[in-house]
Amino acid sequence: MAQTTVEKTSVTLLGLGAMGTALARTWLAAGHPVTVWNRTPARSAPLAAEGARVADGAAAAAVAANTLVVVCLLDDASVEETLAGTDLTGRDLVNLTTSTPAEARARAEWARERGARYLDGGIMAVPPMIGVPEAGGYVFYSGSRELFERYAETLRVPAGTTYVGEDAGFAALHDVALLSAMYGMFAGAAHAFALIRKEDIDPASLAPLLADWLVTMAPAVHQTADQLRSGDYTKGVVSNLAMQVAGTPTFLSTAEQQGVSPELLIPYFSLMRRRLSEGSGEEDLTGVIDLLVH
Repeated sequence: MAQTTVEKTSVTLLGLGAMGTALARTWLAAGHPVTVWNRTPARSAPLAAEGARVADGAAAAAVAANTLVVVCLLDDASVEETLAGTDLTGRDLVNLTTSTPAEARARAEWARERGARYLDGGIMAVPPMIGVPEAGGYVFYSGSRELFERYAETLRVPAGTTYVGEDAGFAALHDVALLSAMYGMFAGAAHAFALIRKEDIDPASLAPLLADWLVTMAPAVHQTADQLRSGDYTKGVVSNLAMQVAGTPTFLSTAEQQGVSPELLIPYFSLMRRRLSEGSGEEDLTGVIDLLVH
């Protein structure tokens, strides 16, 4: 019986930091021909031993090697510097460099002016999660849908993929939105641990309680989204804004008594009180969002 071999897409990867190296290794392990480039050539050596083709000198040589060019550099300025003067005509540029939505949109236009097709990405993973499907890491993609669909199989090799729209800035926007929520969660957890810091309470005993509580509260984001979509901030309210504002002095007094700064709580509590002062006591906390939008 004749066997057919599916040819794997060749990839050029610019940038061999921890994330870039993890991406390269995953593609190589999956049988994709990979050409790598890094400003510091020494970082290419381990990948060369694993089968990567190393492009020496300027990044232009690596770009010329393949149609699909993946960029994973420090920041948007690094992308500009690395690709300055490089012929991008006919190239499919997938930019996985962390950037702002505005930078991504400008970079998409910059790529189009140079004859390249463009897809932006926001990586929701750390390097050890790359190539490990059960770790749950994935990448937001935005920009050319045609480009995303063309390379979907290749892009899914390192991590899951989630396409979020034709607007090139949407991947970065989703990335920062989720990470902003993460830092808010970390802030709350930091305050919780600070409250018990001087007590005879093992942080390891609080941790599972805290984790379980955060998981229990997380589905509230669906109600927030539903209220934002409908414009009715009183829909499905269980504990209204007035009740929650009335309870904030307890949190602040507890912090004071425990010798803990309330600086992580005060900004949010201030917004809650401001929303209440506008006569919205029967609402959920959703109205705070409107105060944040200029």
